[in-house]
Amino acid sequence: MTTPTSTPLSATLDADEQPFLARSEHSGNPYASDARHYAPTEHLFDEVMIEKYNRQGPRYTSYPTALEFQPIAEGAESKILQQRNQRVPLSLYFHIPFCRHLCYYCACNKIITKKNADAGNYLDYLFAEIRQKRALLQGEPVVEQLHLGGGTPTFLSDEELVKLWQFLQSQFTLSTEPIADYSIEIDPRELRPNTLKVLRELGFNRVSFGVQDLEEKVQIAVNRVQSESMIQQVMYEARALGFRSINIDLIYGLPHQMVESMRHTVERIIAMSPDRLSVFNYAHLPERFKGQRQINDADLPNPSDKLAMLGNTINALSTAGYQYIGIDHFAKPDDELAIAQRAGKLHRNFQGYTTHGNCDLLGFGVSSISQIGENYLQNSTDLTEYKAMVDGKQLPAVKRIQAKLPDQLRRYVIMNLLCHDYIDFKDINSRFSVDPTSYFIEEIQQLAEMQADQLISMDGSGIRILPKGRLLGRNVAMVFDSYLGKKHQNRFSKVI
Repeated sequence: MTTPTSTPLSATLDADEQPFLARSEHSGNPYASDARHYAPTEHLFDEVMIEKYNRQGPRYTSYPTALEFQPIAEGAESKILQQRNQRVPLSLYFHIPFCRHLCYYCACNKIITKKNADAGNYLDYLFAEIRQKRALLQGEPVVEQLHLGGGTPTFLSDEELVKLWQFLQSQFTLSTEPIADYSIEIDPRELRPNTLKVLRELGFNRVSFGVQDLEEKVQIAVNRVQSESMIQQVMYEARALGFRSINIDLIYGLPHQMVESMRHTVERIIAMSPDRLSVFNYAHLPERFKGQRQINDADLPNPSDKLAMLGNTINALSTAGYQYIGIDHFAKPDDELAIAQRAGKLHRNFQGYTTHGNCDLLGFGVSSISQIGENYLQNSTDLTEYKAMVDGKQLPAVKRIQAKLPDQLRRYVIMNLLCHDYIDFKDINSRFSVDPTSYFIEEIQQLAEMQADQLISMDGSGIRILPKGRLLGRNVAMVFDSYLGKKHQNRFSKVI
């Protein structure tokens, strides 16, 4: 931790900040905010501040992050599952690692194969892992959220998807309440004629389409060619089938992207009217991800153009009425994420922003991560090892960390900054029995420069991220991360 240099704390807010920072007087939740807090704003993008503060940092899908996980002790996972609070609902994640095509930008855990047969009996291993874990759970846990990720989940045939769903119904009680969230990531190229219909009939109510860019030259450069008409068709079909939320993924910073071409892509995507958008910064790390070595460095846009792409995208989405949720994510104001954020009920976990932070997360499949109470566990990232462990009747987690009380405190601060742009000192004191102004005195001192740059405002009640600081929320959160240091250099992508 750096040596503090000064300790300024604002006693009051500037008058022009107050409307943006107004908090509801009618809610008992200190993070429930006036809707104006999250209204589209031209102040979100500040190029000077982004250039000044842009650095590498975690995405904080957990705290401590996965880099802190340690080898798990024998029998630890079984004990954690057996002692789980059975009154807590479940969120299930299934990692399907197979893809038919290598997208050169991708940094996910994946296995490239053209043949379904090459996936072997992966589904059988998933079933075996599910049985192992379910046998250790007490009571009749209710599943409120379920997500299939990858890889390409629709690598599984329609029949296999049905088989998986039916097996899950035999093992768990799947909630039929309106809040139930059943989602799947989809490569539009990997949809059969009836796949979306099958998924909707099973009970999936949310889909995410990987698009990345609509320009053919860019698509060829990253080995992901899919026509605009294909994207329009799957969007139309998903709407007609009644999926309640549709997300589209875009990436800026890909080879051959230009400021105008990216602007054109965003305009066309907005015309398709997705409920949510994820707009990711491409992190070029060919030394870590072999597929990225297929990308010619000379074809990548320069940092100035990348920044212009982001600024244009934010302005276009704001004009179209989308609410900035945080860390690359935007949503329509009537989407569940946007509503939850305004109500102070938004959470963040390994599935990103979620409305189901009250759930324990159980991960299944190679590389999947679970969060049970204060315990994080990760399955082996190697398919051969994963299968061998399941064959040997071993639970396949190989890493774990238990969040101690100081971790829980810092996680609470970090997640509220990233979800609600605010930490309430009185709330922290009541939850953790600490005086934040003294406990975090070094962190407060470190934030002095950000306060001087009007990225944040601090006073006796808490710390607020101001409009032009919202894109740099991770920078604010990093100040409270006690694990960051030289050992993690070059392990994270840049914030912007």
